[in-house]
Amino acid sequence: MDFQIREAITANMKGHTASDIRGVVEDAIQKGEEHLLPGLGVFFEKWWNMTDESNKQSVLNELATAFAK
Repeated sequence: MDFQIREAITANMKGHTASDIRGVVEDAIQKGEEHLLPGLGVFFEKWWNMTDESNKQSVLNELATAFAK
């Protein structure tokens, strides 16, 4: 079986509103299931590839703070 998670998630999320996407993210986090983490990674990758360096640095700083605790 040739399953491409990036392609599947991208196809599944097409046309979703910001509110829909927030619900998916919050649901995945709330469930805390390991198999949902790759999907969140695809979300992050999509964002990372379309954002500017300033936004990337801001998120990196926030992540560094979150992991320092």
